[in-house]
Amino acid sequence: MTKTMFSTPFRKAINATLLSFSLATIAVSSTQAAEIEMSFQNVLQQERTWAGLQSKTLKVGDIAWSYSEGGQAGKPIVILIHGLAGSRDNWNRVAHALTANYHVIIPDLPASGETQVPKDFDYSVPNVTEKLRRFIEAANLTGPAHIAGHSLGGSIAMLYAGQYPFETKSLFLVDAAGVYKSATTPYLKDPNHVKNMIVSKKGDFNFLMQQAMYAPPFIPKEIAQAQEKMMIGQVEQTQKMVDQVIALNKLFTPDSFALLAKSIDAPTLILWGKQDKIINVEVAPELKSLLKNAQAPVILDNVGHMPILEADQLVVQQYLPFLSKIQTQKPATAPSP
Repeated sequence: MTKTMFSTPFRKAINATLLSFSLATIAVSSTQAAEIEMSFQNVLQQERTWAGLQSKTLKVGDIAWSYSEGGQAGKPIVILIHGLAGSRDNWNRVAHALTANYHVIIPDLPASGETQVPKDFDYSVPNVTEKLRRFIEAANLTGPAHIAGHSLGGSIAMLYAGQYPFETKSLFLVDAAGVYKSATTPYLKDPNHVKNMIVSKKGDFNFLMQQAMYAPPFIPKEIAQAQEKMMIGQVEQTQKMVDQVIALNKLFTPDSFALLAKSIDAPTLILWGKQDKIINVEVAPELKSLLKNAQAPVILDNVGHMPILEADQLVVQQYLPFLSKIQTQKPATAPSP
């Protein structure tokens, strides 16, 4: 398929709708909602195909993983990790630029997208990171991988790099979640405010879009109403996921988070939306100062918390040269005895 498969306005509408779908687990009972879901899933599948991705599943322990895979085995591995209650499809636009030269893997994290987990699953970042490692092993993804994470996925990527340094070739952190000294947004100063982003009643969907994006694109009224209705129907499960994030934030301090960041050796690219209302851009230089091998942060103007959807081409323009540079570097060798 050619790059002109989707017009720019249509791509923006799809991206916005991807965000709305990613913030709720798609499991509805009414016939009308099921029809809407099927139609949207067809659009998602078209976009995955356009990006050079295939949908796959893999059972690892008590988790039934759903993931997208593209590129060729044997090429450098890139693993893309989505954010809180997001889905693998958040990365489709970026993945389109990667699959020609990289082996791309994008999992739906536990309880997100189509990945299925037990009811008593532990959603904490340490447990999700450990389960992600088991998934990577089961998928036979051998050798160090380039790890990219958006929002909460950034925290998972950092913990992964800290715990598995020899399996991490590079890090790409996009508006990465953490416990920062320079945090100023309500969502960072008091994680309980994340509850305000849960779509539980009419009108909440519009508020969510305004918070997550700097300039939310137009979404047809019928689609927006359908998404809001479906998300309201999933409010209980969404609440449980948010509660896990709140509990985790109470366990960490800026100092303990700094210890994690300082333990990371991997070359790192940091990218942020300047108008991020959820994780303020001022934390980007703080994060850079903690990491041993990070470049100066790339700040995108007129972009909010979702650069991978709001400004995918600008993200690609930064990430591709970074990956190419890392690939041409000679691997470190152990000192002679």
